[in-house]
Amino acid sequence: MKNIAIIPARGGSKRLPNKNILPLHGIPLIVHSILYAQKDSTIIDEIYVSTDDEKIKEIALQYGVKVIDRPENLSGDFEPTVSALKHVLESIEADVENVILLQATNPLRPQNLLEQAFEMYQKGNYDSLFTVSRNHQKLGKIVENKFHPFNYSIGQRSQDLEPLFFENGLLYITKASLILQEIIISEKAFPYEVNSIFANVDIDTQEDLEYTEYLLRKLITHNS
Repeated sequence: MKNIAIIPARGGSKRLPNKNILPLHGIPLIVHSILYAQKDSTIIDEIYVSTDDEKIKEIALQYGVKVIDRPENLSGDFEPTVSALKHVLESIEADVENVILLQATNPLRPQNLLEQAFEMYQKGNYDSLFTVSRNHQKLGKIVENKFHPFNYSIGQRSQDLEPLFFENGLLYITKASLILQEIIISEKAFPYEVNSIFANVDIDTQEDLEYTEYLLRKLITHNS
């Protein structure tokens, strides 16, 4: 049975038009996730891009991955990601055991993340795994113009906060059988902690794109 990576990439972004093909450090945004998946060929048997956009399809094919044409009814603004994953599984003949979801809008990931996470996924015999990061902010709600702290008491030091975590979107691993039930994160999913500045990158605006470009340049300068 195979492990496949799926990169969903719609063409109809509203806040940042054509964001999945905008250049990030000289190559289209979606290509960063394609190249990341291609580096882990010992884990990933096949890579699929699910898209409704001809330009995205053209770019994906240039980089040697398979493309599944996503129908219009699964490409709306409010359509959940899992519907695209399920459509891929229903469109291919491969006998798939695990689906690795890589979101194009999270282009930066620690180099060995997939290898380490997949090892944990297998050792723990989990049916799904997703990456999380520690929140270090003091959070609260505003109700009737009054601030109500959520995870701290007024005056409490940040270092004394109760540990809270957020889903960072860097990586998801799920049994194909769950995807077919329209589930990505199961009740027994393992939350794999990632402490990396990349966890704060999720491109949805021009400012997000510029910040990511800045991080890439700093990373390359540091490693050169």
